[in-house]
Amino acid sequence: MTNRIIAIVGSGYMGGGIAQVLALSGATVRLADISEEIATKNYERLIEEARQFVADDLFPADAVERIQANVSPAASIEEAVADADFIEEAVPEKIEIKHATLKRISEAARPDAIIGSNTSTILISSLAEAVVNPARFLGVHFSNPAPFIPGVELIPHEGTDAAAIEVVEEIVQATGKETARVKDATGFVLNRLQYALFHEATQLVEEGVATPEDIDTIVRTTFGFRLPVFGPFAIADMAGLDVYSFCYASLQTRWPERFATPDSLKELVDAGKFGTKTGAGYLDVPADRTAELIAYRNKAYVAIKKLMDDLGPAPIHPSN
Repeated sequence: MTNRIIAIVGSGYMGGGIAQVLALSGATVRLADISEEIATKNYERLIEEARQFVADDLFPADAVERIQANVSPAASIEEAVADADFIEEAVPEKIEIKHATLKRISEAARPDAIIGSNTSTILISSLAEAVVNPARFLGVHFSNPAPFIPGVELIPHEGTDAAAIEVVEEIVQATGKETARVKDATGFVLNRLQYALFHEATQLVEEGVATPEDIDTIVRTTFGFRLPVFGPFAIADMAGLDVYSFCYASLQTRWPERFATPDSLKELVDAGKFGTKTGAGYLDVPADRTAELIAYRNKAYVAIKKLMDDLGPAPIHPSN
């Protein structure tokens, strides 16, 4: 990464956090905003943030020096992107702002420069309309706080060059983050799942089933407790897809359409593929690895509980 030049357009908290992790991976980063003054002010802020992160043992001891050496504010968007290999747009989530910014970026950048957008919900194909040579354009969605959330969605549109995806994958993975390729669909994956959970949680509150506090407790201490280690398909395979099918049938006694059994689940269960216990399910974990998987799961859950105990309760409520 030491020879790669990257421009971040949009120097707020998301753009600044992305700049930090890219700089720590060894890239040269140019930071731009609507003015040099704002870019410089936000550069100073991210340096101060980095100092605090070092003090809190969240960044390596030499992080401030490395970020100062690798990040610089630019006088303009055009100056920042002029010699960049990769440009990440991180301006506010309004399509008219993103269109105007992407147009400026793509007109000023090298013809072979790859351009990414940190959009969290806008269709990449819609944003690509403003990009000169859209084959080099894709979604590169970091999550907040960018320095610490390890997953990044990569979202090509139909015309994105496969080589561009591979380069961006390499850039992101060099920061230590994990990438997942996602098709261009409204909400992508992260927010579609996140908002589905939030919607159901609000329904429970509005129906008087539980308070927000108790729902948060249930989520973080039960199924949410598993999520740092396993995704929903691994969890379902371990629980048993036949069990999931029975639970769907129970939920359908009250909400037949809202909790209709997914077609893919029905097909697997009808075929006798119940998950880990049969060696075939969504992820096809071999049955002979079940004992190893269960041992890993148990060790992970004990470690997570210890971490939660060590951290103590989150400072959400006023202290007594």
